Amino acid sequence: MSDDTIRLVTVGRILRRRRRLLAVLVVVGALVGYGVSVLFPPRYTASASVLLPGQWEERELVTQVEIATSSSVVDRAGEALGWSGVGDSELRERVSAETADGNVIKISGTAESPERAQRLSDEVAEQFVTFAARIASGSTDPDEAAGPEALREQVKRTNQRITDLANAADPGQTVESVQTRTELEKLRTSLQEAMQKLEEADPANNRAGLVVMGPAPRPTGEAPPTRPQLVGGGALLFFVLAVVGHLAAARVNRRLRSEPEVAAALRSALLGTVDVPGDRRAHRPKARGGRARLRRLLGTDVRWDLPAPRSSGDEAGRRIRYRRVCARLRERLPAARRLLVVVPDDDEVARRAAERLAAEAEGEPLLRVVEVSVSRPMVPDRDTESGVLVVLGAGSRTAEELTGIAEACADGGHEVVGVVVADAVRARPTGSSDRPGETAAAAALVHENATGGAA
Repeated sequence: MSDDTIRLVTVGRILRRRRRLLAVLVVVGALVGYGVSVLFPPRYTASASVLLPGQWEERELVTQVEIATSSSVVDRAGEALGWSGVGDSELRERVSAETADGNVIKISGTAESPERAQRLSDEVAEQFVTFAARIASGSTDPDEAAGPEALREQVKRTNQRITDLANAADPGQTVESVQTRTELEKLRTSLQEAMQKLEEADPANNRAGLVVMGPAPRPTGEAPPTRPQLVGGGALLFFVLAVVGHLAAARVNRRLRSEPEVAAALRSALLGTVDVPGDRRAHRPKARGGRARLRRLLGTDVRWDLPAPRSSGDEAGRRIRYRRVCARLRERLPAARRLLVVVPDDDEVARRAAERLAAEAEGEPLLRVVEVSVSRPMVPDRDTESGVLVVLGAGSRTAEELTGIAEACADGGHEVVGVVVADAVRARPTGSSDRPGETAAAAALVHENATGGAA
């Protein structure tokens, strides 16, 4: 099986076994997204297009985009709008520009209402055209006229001055007056021709003629992210974080999965593995209290990273496994009359396996089941027991937890004589193979052993 297939199987297992937790987290994420949408008011974006006539290179268009969003343009637009409570820095954050096909620069403005967004984009476009014309004319002073209109105005004033000089000359028909008026007319003609040639020869004048392609359309919808987008994004974010968190937890999981590792952590021998039939609900821990009820409600009281229980054989095959463990225990301690069976208090599979072992042992040796806390293990002091048998669920404990159990046994004066690993399986109906009478007798015997009644 490839790594990708393993990941898909793992994600599918998370979705199946943590569906209630994931559903709750999705709802929480949606509520968080809704809260964010309430804190941030809706925004609207309008866009105005400016046409750049002539031939432009890509780098020149990029330069014009930078000019359109520069402080020189946006600040002048802010002064023209005169909005109170909106600073220049905030206004610059609301304005953006980008190039479009056909030498068109699209200037966008964002505001809290469609009307203000439209006014902002239109004003920035007008200020950009004006500022670009000033740059093309070689002046950035707003008090000075810019572009071809300034040159035409100068030519007009010069022509008027020439007319005044011609009128002030001697109105007579002397040779000198005629020559003077002739020279002034030639000067006027030369000035107009030079102006026309200058306009035709200078491409900057053509490029300075930027055109605003009409007013910006008034926006009809909110600018992203909208409230539905924030709600959906929050739900999706929490869902992804939950799945990633489960995968990360599984990757750093230090629980021992193989039987030799478990035996090595307890510094003892593995006596065998046994099967515990039943569904996953029967293997829930017996913890009580508000936190336990909450975990049971969310489905987090059962581990998700364990593989699905494999199908077990019939009852006769399961009994053979238990009897073989008991036989190995007798061979290991032939003189033992009494043993202490240590089971973690939150391991339901191990507890049921220990009860079954006590029943199958039939008093040879007598097994007394004791549940201990894994966080703070405490084992009763040694009395007449010949040692301790530790029963654990498969893949349920870390090496540190098992070391703590081994040290607790040593503090009580016990020696760990063996380890039994219990594995949860799916039982098949067997009919006559089951022996309910023996099961009832086993339950009575375990109760007697736990109370210490039969020695």
